[in-house]
Amino acid sequence: MNDSGLGGAGYFWCLRDHRVESGDDVCPAQYRLGPYATADDATRALETVEKRNAEWDAEDARWTGEAS
Repeated sequence: MNDSGLGGAGYFWCLRDHRVESGDDVCPAQYRLGPYATADDATRALETVEKRNAEWDAEDARWTGEAS
């Protein structure tokens, strides 16, 4: 499953398998989010992505003078 030789470099959320992965058992890079420091952080990866996207969208709107 591994295509990057990360071996133990943290925890990842696999978008393909919908699970936390770590060590030598990680999906290919195009399917994973991370690395995260803990398995719990990796479990919340999609929430983190949504939160960051909302923050960036709000910042973009502020920067361009659009109402958000």
